[in-house]
Amino acid sequence: MKVIVIGLGNFGNALALSLTETGNEVIAIDKDMEKINLLKDLVSHTICMDSTNELAYDAVPLKDADKVVVAIGENEGAAIITTAILKKLSDVKIISRAISPIHDTVLEAMGVNSIVHPEQDSARRLTQQINFKSTLENYQLDNNFTISEVKAKKDFFNKSLKELDTTNKFKLTLITIIREKEIHNIIGKKHIIKESIGRINSETVVQEHDTLVVYGNNKDIENYCAGQEEYDLRNKNI
Repeated sequence: MKVIVIGLGNFGNALALSLTETGNEVIAIDKDMEKINLLKDLVSHTICMDSTNELAYDAVPLKDADKVVVAIGENEGAAIITTAILKKLSDVKIISRAISPIHDTVLEAMGVNSIVHPEQDSARRLTQQINFKSTLENYQLDNNFTISEVKAKKDFFNKSLKELDTTNKFKLTLITIIREKEIHNIIGKKHIIKESIGRINSETVVQEHDTLVVYGNNKDIENYCAGQEEYDLRNKNI
């Protein structure tokens, strides 16, 4: 994949190198030329620019990128502005680093669903998450098996798990389903949350917008996601 990493502190630097080692094309961005020089011969491309300057993005191939990681850690304001600019200029999937609870809140309000905390999530773990292209979240059990959140395929909608038989068709074990739920706060404002439906059985019916929590071999998860990517791409081009 082509991944853009913005912010080359300790976390961003380690992530750029880890992604490169696993075969991705990495574009590393920072406003500090010294940090750029450290990586210029180790990753695919480097760009020295101020990520809070919207005009500077003319030199950044956002349309060709699969994901952008905002790894800025020393300046919360710059990280938020950078994320806002990315949201404005492109629909690329954004993974943003949060360095405080209020930063988390702002990112969530901006619609950023993939938020990482380097103190808890290592660069290696995030690399594994990015490499599973269409998964939403992952828990790596070992080098071969993972628990992942994946989108339910369109042809799953309104079908029972007995009909779908994911274990035999996709070699994946379905653990539970995460479903959207509408709630209202104390002032009556509508809000959508996602929560697990708990234990599932053969009669459980998959609904539109469901997220499936599955367990399986990494290759089988990749195969499932590859089919989903082809579907998403076809619909994007319609």
